[in-house]
Amino acid sequence: MLKAFGITDEEMNRPFIGVAQAANEVIPGHLHLRNIAQAVKEGIRMAGGVPFEFSTIGVCDGLSMNHEGMKYSLPSRELIADSIEVMAKAHAFDALILVPNCDKIIPGMIMGALRVNIPTILVSGGPMLAGFHQGKNIALSNVFEAVGKFQTNSISKQELKEVEDCACPGVGSCAGLYTANSMNIWAEAAGIALPGNGTIPAIDARRIRLAKYAGMKIMELLEKEIKFLDILTKGAIENAITVEMALGGSSNTMLHWSEPLPLDIFLKK
Repeated sequence: MLKAFGITDEEMNRPFIGVAQAANEVIPGHLHLRNIAQAVKEGIRMAGGVPFEFSTIGVCDGLSMNHEGMKYSLPSRELIADSIEVMAKAHAFDALILVPNCDKIIPGMIMGALRVNIPTILVSGGPMLAGFHQGKNIALSNVFEAVGKFQTNSISKQELKEVEDCACPGVGSCAGLYTANSMNIWAEAAGIALPGNGTIPAIDARRIRLAKYAGMKIMELLEKEIKFLDILTKGAIENAITVEMALGGSSNTMLHWSEPLPLDIFLKK
């Protein structure tokens, strides 16, 4: 079956690495994830592994707000976790690289990796750059404020449109310490992502290099037999919480790390 898409005899004797990415044309933070996944695969190949890319779904909280769609956001996390578990177990991957971005996709992938507990690294799509309007940096939250100002006749419809046009200048998770960027920093602080995962902008070439390094690093974890739960210990969780508290990140991180983690992590000294 593997020979059907060109796997060689030499590759058959190398580790098989699953590359889970959530690329789609619906979520601004996901439009470029195929580029990140491609860089991950290049890193895996450079280090002697064989990558196998597969996809997960994703819901954009920003686009699903104020209508029935918001009811589907949190449940999507469980479907994403299920898809990671199913693909990793069904195809007996030796290790995983997770390539998520945005609110429920990042914790969903982490939850799936927890269930599988094989060597795993997360490398996100990174944050969106800030927009620029009337000499100031702006982001998504400024649009919310501008809508309120327009409704109270504090600004004109034209100024509201200017803010709308400038606030989200390109791909990446929404600029600000919302759930996505908070979780990406959390992952870095917990040690399941490489340094820079939470802060390198989505369009920065450093993120492509980070993805390549993640692909190479996963082969080192596999060689040393370092599994996901060997890294995500009680101390790692406490470190990540400390960083989140210092930054004042999204309180949703509590929702995402506390529910799915195995209880024995917190019983260990």
